Amino acid sequence: MTTLNHWIGGQHAAPSGSSTTPIHDPATGEILKYAPAATAEEVETAIDWAQTGASTWATAPASTRSSVLFSFREKLIGARSRLAEAITGEQGKVLADAMGEVDRGLEVVELACGAARQVSEVSMQAARGLDVFTHRQPIGVVLGITPFNFPVMIPLWMSAMAIATGNSFILKPAKRDPSASLILAELWAEAGLPAGVFQVLHGGSSLAQALITHPAVSAVSFVGSTGVAQAVHASASASGKRVQAFGSAKNYGVVLPDADLGFAAKSIAAAAFGAAGQRCMALPVALLHEDIADEVIAELVNQATKIKVGPGRAEGVDLGPLISRASLERVRHLIGTAVSEGAETLVDGRTLVIDGHEDGYFVGPTILDRVHPAMEIHREEVFAPVLEIIRFSDLDEAISIVNANPYGNGTAIFTSSGFAARRYQMEIEVGMVGINVPIPVPIAAHSFGGWKGSVIGDVNMYGADGLRFYTRLKTVTQRWPDSAQRAGDASYHFAARSKS
Repeated sequence: MTTLNHWIGGQHAAPSGSSTTPIHDPATGEILKYAPAATAEEVETAIDWAQTGASTWATAPASTRSSVLFSFREKLIGARSRLAEAITGEQGKVLADAMGEVDRGLEVVELACGAARQVSEVSMQAARGLDVFTHRQPIGVVLGITPFNFPVMIPLWMSAMAIATGNSFILKPAKRDPSASLILAELWAEAGLPAGVFQVLHGGSSLAQALITHPAVSAVSFVGSTGVAQAVHASASASGKRVQAFGSAKNYGVVLPDADLGFAAKSIAAAAFGAAGQRCMALPVALLHEDIADEVIAELVNQATKIKVGPGRAEGVDLGPLISRASLERVRHLIGTAVSEGAETLVDGRTLVIDGHEDGYFVGPTILDRVHPAMEIHREEVFAPVLEIIRFSDLDEAISIVNANPYGNGTAIFTSSGFAARRYQMEIEVGMVGINVPIPVPIAAHSFGGWKGSVIGDVNMYGADGLRFYTRLKTVTQRWPDSAQRAGDASYHFAARSKS
């Protein structure tokens, strides 16, 4: 059975080590292929290439970088179906979701096409004969550690901005679905990116730690659980790296009595169950005002029972499997614990079996009413098509419930009141807020990132924050005296400034 290659020095590199990890088809449980674990020698080879790539790419003209980015964009569009197939085969999400993932990554690539030209500011004649200009320079070798749920989108969010600003990028993809990363590497090479500027190394936590602490790595971008994000941030910071680490989420959809209740219910169902709930911007909790809770719940149940579950490639399927058997068992446990703690099961997907895919990792849409914030299922990021319902009496209580949660990634409010919406967006301690928008992922021109335990660090992803993260400022103050002025006269600058 096939063992994947690494991508080192602009080409496929057959693994030299013997350690491998099986990659399963989540719809069947079958082993598809194996992912290798990079050896210490392979790490050093990749680092050498990355340093060489960074030094040459950093000095490439902005027009050259932009040209490669534009070419890469066209390659991505041409490979859209191929990438979606790779995502569905190893991650399990339905093809429509996989196509959407590629498109969201493409948006950031399109933004990055112009990023190489957005790195300078000039103040002419700041004083008499004196000019000041600030420009951003690349920081060197950048490491991206990405999760299983978006094996194309998140690597593109990281790498496009890093490469556009002149850095080299080493990608360590998730072990469960790494094949798409090699397709991206091939597309970068076809687009004309120099060898060593984009590389892929497979492996687990030991590889991640070796790269995080390597003295040649200047910055680390990570997406995963909060516990690991904290560890990555601590280790990278202690090693003198610049680091952004994105963690877990527990997002809420708040429905007020004056909302369009049918629209709210359909939106929450789509956000809770889409992509099998395996996305950090899902809405796994519906906060429903007690006056309209029953009406909204009836429509949520109606929506949940319409969803067709099955393998991601099958026609008409809305929801695919979870990523692994361990995830399936964990989700079943959390649902069972919630019921034992007093939650009421309105729709139960634990016993779902798909004909012909009995060994797949499927759980159907699940709705739990009467959930309390103290319950284990509410304290955890479930990462499954499970919707918790909590009832509240007024907006104060709803805001209090959301703000008490240790995570602050995304939230949404459904209302026809501009006053209530404005108050919610001002008082809520969450980084991304949707008003009648269930999944408020910002467009590429704005930055993606949450608050509290959802982001460890100060800088968000892509947009203006992405530009800042992958570059460092250099400010130059210069004058060119004419022949009548002495270049070594330090008093000239101050005299000229006082007269200006």
